[in-house]
Amino acid sequence: MSNEFTMPDSSAPKSSVRAKIQAMGGFLTNMVLPNIGAFIAWGILTALFIPTGWMPNEYLAKLVGPTINFLLPLLLAYTGGRMVGGQRGAVMGSIGAIGMIIGADIPMFLGAMIIGPLGGWIIKHFDKLLENRIRAGFEMIVNNFSIGILGFFLLLLSYTVIGPIIEAANEGVTIAIEALVATGFLPLLSLINEPAKVLFLNNVIDQGIYYPLGLQQTAEVGKSIYFTVASNPGPGLGLLLAYTFFGNTVSRRTAPGAIIIHFFGGIHELYFPYVLMKPLTILGVIAGGASGIATFQLFDAGLVAGPSPGSIFAYLALTPKGSFVGIILGVLVATVVSFLVTSLILKLTKTKEEDGEALNESIEKSKNMKSEGKQVLNASNGAASDEADAKEDIDKISFACDAGAGSSAMGATTFRKKLQKAGIEGIEVKHYRIEDVPQDSDIIVVHKNLVDRAKMSYDNHEIIAIENYIGDPKLDELLERLKTE
Repeated sequence: MSNEFTMPDSSAPKSSVRAKIQAMGGFLTNMVLPNIGAFIAWGILTALFIPTGWMPNEYLAKLVGPTINFLLPLLLAYTGGRMVGGQRGAVMGSIGAIGMIIGADIPMFLGAMIIGPLGGWIIKHFDKLLENRIRAGFEMIVNNFSIGILGFFLLLLSYTVIGPIIEAANEGVTIAIEALVATGFLPLLSLINEPAKVLFLNNVIDQGIYYPLGLQQTAEVGKSIYFTVASNPGPGLGLLLAYTFFGNTVSRRTAPGAIIIHFFGGIHELYFPYVLMKPLTILGVIAGGASGIATFQLFDAGLVAGPSPGSIFAYLALTPKGSFVGIILGVLVATVVSFLVTSLILKLTKTKEEDGEALNESIEKSKNMKSEGKQVLNASNGAASDEADAKEDIDKISFACDAGAGSSAMGATTFRKKLQKAGIEGIEVKHYRIEDVPQDSDIIVVHKNLVDRAKMSYDNHEIIAIENYIGDPKLDELLERLKTE
């Protein structure tokens, strides 16, 4: 299936604003994710060879500037252009990006994530305009000169107009964030970060704001706190520990496994369902996130690149000299604060030992947090029930998530093992980002917060909305359903 990103048209059924923002965040993520290795390579280069690094080397440090100014933005633009317009879009996006890069005094990450898809969109629509209108034998000359001419104008436009606008906007955001840092109110960002993460909107913030700012700051001082403000694994760890000790029967059984995957594997989506199950616990992760940021500030700690995934291993690997104490304490403090606040909430709101049925009722109540998706969710649940009444051939089950590399991968692996254990063969179970799910999938499994987004492209497919990738009742129902076929 093509990696082309397609925004939903007006006929998309009841897609919420949140789902559209999620889709934008997913698009940004899929520009960044394939290039994370390059960002980490630059981070290691910076941590080692700049004057304040582990092994200062004036000669090798010359690689730092050109890498962040040219290589990384060009990779983003190339990837974004390819997602929209294929290989021709990748070339077009790169041509547009170089104009901004040369004309700017800052690394053009934000600009690259705009101009790359724009270049892909331009060449894609130009090719559609000329489709079936090129005379035989002239295809190559038209294809080459179309990119050359359109790229020439996009290059000039990006250098003289788009670049300066993006640079001014970037400077405005930087001034606003730096003013927040100067006043000591940076921890207040947790009021935005933590709820956004639970609603799967964290990629819009991370890839769209914090990563570009972090890379700019790292190029200047060798590290950045911006890489830590939304990726700290401490708040989620504290919440899961609280559920382990003070949760109901089901959560006490599942939370320890989620801790391992969240903290060491870096898949933060594992703790989101626990917040949704008891929405008041969002106060725990907000308090944990804010205290962690305050600790990072107090010790002037930061990372050299964005930790992806947000694992404690990634945190330690990207910590520069002089920041280990601050980084470790920031994660530890966030964990302790989140644990204490969440534990208090669980104790005060607990009326009786809840069984599995009561847990499901509690989860249903949390759906009020996203009322715009309730009808879509109920419709998908109804579709699953209707399908369960009739036998049919199911050959392909696709697990989908925002980036296609975290929670969906874990869910697909776990369910595949369950099929093998049950002796069920002949069913393909794979994981994808939502926009890349094959159209021939018989069933698409997504987290309930991503149902609206899945409906944008796969409204005619059976979509199963789950709460938790570990021991979700609907996955158990699906397994039983497959056993009867």
